[in-house]
Amino acid sequence: MGILKSEIIKSIYNSQKENNLFGKWIVFADIQKLFEKHQEKFEISKIGESENNNPIYQFKIGSGKKKILLWSQMHGNESTGTKALFDLFNCFSNNVNDKVNLILDECSLIFIPMLNPDGAKAYTRVNAHSIDLNRDAVDRKAKESKILRTVIDDFKPQFCFNLHDQRTIFGVEGTKNPATISFLAPSEEVSRAITKGRKETMNVIVAMNSSLQTMIPNHIGRYSDEFYPTATGDNFQKLGYNTILIESGHYPNDYNREVSREYTFYSILQGLYHITTENDFSNEEGYFSIPNNDKIFYDIIHRYPNPDNDEAFQYKDLIIEDKLVSKLEKVEEEILNGKVGHHEIVFERPKN
Repeated sequence: MGILKSEIIKSIYNSQKENNLFGKWIVFADIQKLFEKHQEKFEISKIGESENNNPIYQFKIGSGKKKILLWSQMHGNESTGTKALFDLFNCFSNNVNDKVNLILDECSLIFIPMLNPDGAKAYTRVNAHSIDLNRDAVDRKAKESKILRTVIDDFKPQFCFNLHDQRTIFGVEGTKNPATISFLAPSEEVSRAITKGRKETMNVIVAMNSSLQTMIPNHIGRYSDEFYPTATGDNFQKLGYNTILIESGHYPNDYNREVSREYTFYSILQGLYHITTENDFSNEEGYFSIPNNDKIFYDIIHRYPNPDNDEAFQYKDLIIEDKLVSKLEKVEEEILNGKVGHHEIVFERPKN
């Protein structure tokens, strides 16, 4: 298993981070202005339009036999993967080192950095017709779903990276740590059988987890592999396109998802390097030792002398006057025993 040394990938990230992208609300105009700097190294092409006729682009690079497809912002309000991809684009455009260049020698890569530009602009999970693209893999009612399916059927990748963000509610089972990164090798059918394709997907995830555990130990979770008949990852996995799901989550005080962006970058780079340097992906040992995601967190909890009176709050992101605003909303939860607040305010009993 080829694991990149943490000091190497940290050095790469610090020098190649795309500083023109910041925060959670990333729209097409934000990434479009970065296209020019990558035109020399990448083949950048328009592959279609969204429901609102906004352009959807792909970035293509590499000359190797191993084919890998990566896409981000299938859900418009999940942009951490998009930021990490543009950090990675800088690495490729700048010939950052021999290990990164080896990826381009051994692999052919296609990236779709923003599949749902309409949802990105509106800061919504769904597209302009209120379709969840991640549940549209079978019917393909959305233009964006048709575009993704056309790309994957034409390219026929060996591996796919499906990049998402997960909510702040998730922690790592058995700890009180938030799940900063979670992985999933999607199931192909309801029994969740460990097929050859799932083993290969798990093999890559094990390498990514091994790398992250040296940097943020016990902050990595495993997403539920419940089978969703209409989900993208489940269907692509079933079709023979091994699909690695990366869920970028919360890190303490990181509501702009800049720390999780960094670890998402590390995950992708390590995954690509592992695929580059490995030819046998049959060993999935270690995948099921990654702890499950556990829904234990709220953004804020008020603790009172009588625990029955404790209150939980979550942030809700809204676009107000063309700005992203996070507003606290009370959660109707009767029992908070065993729950954890990213921030907790303790109200003590008044002294007589």
